[in-house]
Amino acid sequence: MTATTDAFPTTWWTRLADGRIQCDVCPRACRLHEGQRGLCFVRARQGDRIVLTTYGRSSGFCIDPIEKKPLNHFLPGSSVLSFGTAGCNLACKFCQNWEISKSREIDTLADAASPETIARAALEAGCDSVAFTYNDPVIFLEYAIDVAMACHEVGVRSVAVSAGYVNDGPRQELFGAVDAANIDLKGFTEDFYHKVCSGHLQPVLDTLEWVAASDTWLEVTTLLIPGYNDSDAELNAMTAWYAEHLGVDVPLHFSAFHPDYKMRDVPPTPPETLTRARRIALRNGLRYVYTGNVRDLDGGTTLCPGCGTPVIERDWYRILSYRLTAEGRCPRCGTEIAGVFNRGAGHWGNRRLPVRLGGGR
Repeated sequence: MTATTDAFPTTWWTRLADGRIQCDVCPRACRLHEGQRGLCFVRARQGDRIVLTTYGRSSGFCIDPIEKKPLNHFLPGSSVLSFGTAGCNLACKFCQNWEISKSREIDTLADAASPETIARAALEAGCDSVAFTYNDPVIFLEYAIDVAMACHEVGVRSVAVSAGYVNDGPRQELFGAVDAANIDLKGFTEDFYHKVCSGHLQPVLDTLEWVAASDTWLEVTTLLIPGYNDSDAELNAMTAWYAEHLGVDVPLHFSAFHPDYKMRDVPPTPPETLTRARRIALRNGLRYVYTGNVRDLDGGTTLCPGCGTPVIERDWYRILSYRLTAEGRCPRCGTEIAGVFNRGAGHWGNRRLPVRLGGGR
């Protein structure tokens, strides 16, 4: 297949007795007649099969700090080549990237690049990794997996930023192919997922547990929305479950909501809400809890769980100090800090550099 194929064949689908074809990638199980597309918009029925219509095409490429994904324990300070496609398999009313994730315009996909081109570009730019982000790689998993494989061939790692709304087989295929993942845990009630995201909670919990038990490095993000998912009771229940099922060493990021998409009437998250959530999580035993979308030096600092020494201090996405030993341990007490670390911190800082890899179509 060429990099710009509009109908890339896929395997996760089933023919039904009534003549429709069911997409088996995510719990939506979209059942399609000829010519129809799933809710994600990018997986479609063509020629009596399900195809991916965005293989080899991107809404744009950008070199970011890895901390922006956010990943605080995966190659800190390094640069990551980020890209997404279009579409999404959830319908979150608060979507912060809705221009991309809800796009139905082919012009959104301005860049074209093969997996090999992306891997070479990352290597030449000095990026330690490539991230599938902006929209969810679950819906373009064939492209994401091929990019991850191409990256590994040249010594570049791969990152999936995802909502984790995926069935078991595709889940193992996608997250087993990447080196790290940041998964959104959007709330901790079925009611929230159903009414606000048009999805279900349990498949996301299943994804989190699978990735936490795998060799893929995991961090988790929860966007706190005032009045929707920020109560003490919900945060306590969520972080207690988190500690028991994912482990206390999996970093958790609480991020501030800003009014967007279909929730412009909801106020921004007060910084004190993030501080309160972080305090609840720490009380439930989590060792690495961060705040995001606000300036909070305490909420950006990695503390040694053994002696409390600040081992990585951050200001937004910029590393102020890095004290880990070459083996990733606290220099004061020798406690191992959970994560994937180089022998030192990278120096990308908080820059954001848009790049073009291929020609527009």
